[in-house]
Amino acid sequence: MTALQKTALVLTIIGAINWGLIGFFQWDLVAAIFGGQDAALSRIIYGVVGIAGLINIGMLFMSPKERTSDQHVRTNH
Repeated sequence: MTALQKTALVLTIIGAINWGLIGFFQWDLVAAIFGGQDAALSRIIYGVVGIAGLINIGMLFMSPKERTSDQHVRTNH
């Protein structure tokens, strides 16, 4: 897994936690921290988390063999 994929995965997890908070408690953590859903910084964060989710789609179609061979190549060079 590349650094980009790991970063995207972390951002996707943060987004999932935020959606869980919205679903269970009707509380948007991103909006609470960054000034509401309409604030520019909140919208940027929502966008970055969305892009991270799109990056993770590629991992969905990657076989376990591809993931391990990719790590093996990087550690041996």
